[in-house]
Amino acid sequence: MKNYLLILLVLFLSVSCKKELVKEPAKLIEREKMIDIMYDLSILDAIRYQRPLSLDSLESSTTKFILKKYKIDSLQFAQNNIYYATDYETYKDMFDEVNKRLAQNQKITDSLVKIEEKKALKNKGKSKETPKDSVKKPEINSNDQPMDQ
Repeated sequence: MKNYLLILLVLFLSVSCKKELVKEPAKLIEREKMIDIMYDLSILDAIRYQRPLSLDSLESSTTKFILKKYKIDSLQFAQNNIYYATDYETYKDMFDEVNKRLAQNQKITDSLVKIEEKKALKNKGKSKETPKDSVKKPEINSNDQPMDQ
């Protein structure tokens, strides 16, 4: 019985002591800034997927662009990403925040697209009423010859 209690106690202590899987990085990126980085990377990856030629103006990859924007290096980002990923709940909450931002921007973008489509339909309707040619048609005389003006 004492052996069982001893084994149970050792087992309990080993399980209850939460071991830090990954040490906190020396240059810890604060949680909100990390969410901003993840959001920007998501946006640029979506752009790269949908319209790859639109990112040609960036001299380097989108990741390098974001790292430069936030003044961090790739090692610092990688270490912080691993650090946050070790805590599943926190990492999931961070991605949920990114998804929430993306959803908000999607609603805004959809409403702007609808407004532009309505404007285009109105302008198209107005242009059909009074079509204007930029080139005058020559007048034809009775001999089927164009008249010079």
